[in-house]
Amino acid sequence: MSRGSNSGPIPRIDLSPVVCHGVDAPEARGVLEQVRRAGGEIGFMTVTGHGVGREKIEAVADCARRFFGLAGEAKSAVAPRRWNAASPNHYRGYFPSSVNGKEGFDIGDPQLDASRDALLARPYYETNRFPSELGSGWVTAVADYFDALSQLGRTVMETMVASLGGKPATVGHAFGRPESLSTLRFNGYPAQHEPVEISKEDGAPLACETHVDSGLVTILFQDETGGLQVRGRDRCWHEVLPDEDAFVVNTGRAMARITNGRFAATPHRVLMTTVERLSIPFFFEPRYDCRLAAQTFGLNGGTRGEALDYETFLRRSLAKFPEYDRTP
Repeated sequence: MSRGSNSGPIPRIDLSPVVCHGVDAPEARGVLEQVRRAGGEIGFMTVTGHGVGREKIEAVADCARRFFGLAGEAKSAVAPRRWNAASPNHYRGYFPSSVNGKEGFDIGDPQLDASRDALLARPYYETNRFPSELGSGWVTAVADYFDALSQLGRTVMETMVASLGGKPATVGHAFGRPESLSTLRFNGYPAQHEPVEISKEDGAPLACETHVDSGLVTILFQDETGGLQVRGRDRCWHEVLPDEDAFVVNTGRAMARITNGRFAATPHRVLMTTVERLSIPFFFEPRYDCRLAAQTFGLNGGTRGEALDYETFLRRSLAKFPEYDRTP
């Protein structure tokens, strides 16, 4: 991947003072201010000094490419019930590019196993089904990355909560594993000759529809193809260039809800590409009964809208995304 710098208003923040010293350390104060400002002004940032080794990132990117390189039958075998009538899953698994122009694979917490009967009885908690062709080393690399991004997600969430004067210690319970509903997704964009959507704003051909993330925090790896754009307050689209040292971090509707809009949920899109593109978002999500309210995280001020539990919020939010239309 080539290293780049971001155009426009998207800040690049070094998280290493928080990673090394903790969110309450004096060394972290400057980071908290940068994160608070970025969250309020644009809802996007790129972060370096995140503590995730380059080898883990390269390993999971290789895992994604190997998965998408499988025959269609092997991928369909791990699809949820909408595309595989024999599957026990409705939520986790593979979805084909016929849904919205890209194929994907949604992976839940590898720590969730068949022994967790109470969780598995609830919506959205499902054990992962992986293609046997990929082997145990592939499964281990995916689990290692999930572990690393879960830790980074907790660090980012604690930093965001602390930046608004909340209580970062509350994050551990809300996002405890395997109760957390966090999702690791592989997105494979094929070389395209027809756009998925034509932007109504500026006529740009798109590989991914203009949308706003629904959850709290998304942590994204994108390959060297790039194409991700964010709409700033100036109403212009700003490209987030690939950067081998950084993850892209953004906040979604759930974060806007619990912060009463102090952190933004920002529209973004992906431009059509004539070459293959890989992106790997990690949706850092809390447990099903986490109450989406300012008080949950010790934040002052009200909550935008009703204070829902995350399970209810998730059910309503997923209805907006075509890949989650899982009606058989």
